[in-house]
Amino acid sequence: MTHRISRRTATALGLTAVAGMGLSACVAGEGSGTGGGDGEWSTGTLSIDWATYNPLSLVVRDQELLEKALGESVTVTWVQSAGSNKANEFLRSGSADVASTAGSAALLARANNSPIKVIGIYSQPEWSALVVGPDSDIADPADLAGRAVAATPGTDPYFFLVQALGEAGLTIDDVELQPLQHADGRSALEGGSVEAWSGLDPIMGAAEVESDAQLVYRNVEFNTYGFLNATEDFIDNHADVAQVVVDAYEEARAWALENLDATAQLLADAAGIELEVATTVIQERSNLDVSGVPGDDQLAVLEAISPMLADSGDVQGGADAVEKARGEIIHANFATSAVEQS
Repeated sequence: MTHRISRRTATALGLTAVAGMGLSACVAGEGSGTGGGDGEWSTGTLSIDWATYNPLSLVVRDQELLEKALGESVTVTWVQSAGSNKANEFLRSGSADVASTAGSAALLARANNSPIKVIGIYSQPEWSALVVGPDSDIADPADLAGRAVAATPGTDPYFFLVQALGEAGLTIDDVELQPLQHADGRSALEGGSVEAWSGLDPIMGAAEVESDAQLVYRNVEFNTYGFLNATEDFIDNHADVAQVVVDAYEEARAWALENLDATAQLLADAAGIELEVATTVIQERSNLDVSGVPGDDQLAVLEAISPMLADSGDVQGGADAVEKARGEIIHANFATSAVEQS
């Protein structure tokens, strides 16, 4: 793969020099803090996730954009998120400083007192749909009543399922929910232990090609954006490194949009799926060509799903906690700076 240095990478490298002169507190208008790290950065470590549902993370990792920008004084540790719920667990436990989720999952976590904020947007995907086997008699959400359905709680596919059921006048209590991780949901569908699965790409795309699975209900408006989230501690105390992360994501976005085939190959390799499947996911369902700055568009989507979250029983503080979380979740400084510099 050809690696190139763009203005975004040059900016990140430039930040190294700025921080080395003791000016890292100026990054994105934030104080970087001391963080206990040595060298020119406010911390000596960065833990960040990669996920097959976040193609830009694959580019950042493969091209070592963070490692090149931060140099030897910062150890970058990559952890894999199998779903938004796992990414939220990493953030809550401190196992990751930055991790990628669906917008709905980020709002749920914030409403349940996880101290995270969205610092960037990596995609506006259509990554979820209702999936059934090739010989199923299920044709639409109304047919799910009384059926066993797999979904991963706390993720976009789960909220997709809830909204799809609502369109049919049903609730989650009208189905036999099997709370399985995404890959296990596919296995359960193919093994016959559930009759439907609220799927997630690229696993869903692989099921279509490899197992003749059918997507019987799609609705792009029920999919929330891809959120890049960071802990408040990381934002407050390590703003210099947070800026480099978001700069790297903007570098990766520009490269991915110019190299869709190569991005699809990265996804195929990371997910262990056929290139045909990865190409469909990248070119038809990922929508990477979206502003990286979180703002009104994301808040509008979160506002639309807020009543559902409040009524779900998954948020201890109910509607008030959801509304408070929605008002606090966005931190756009880093992304605004990265986009302006690009």
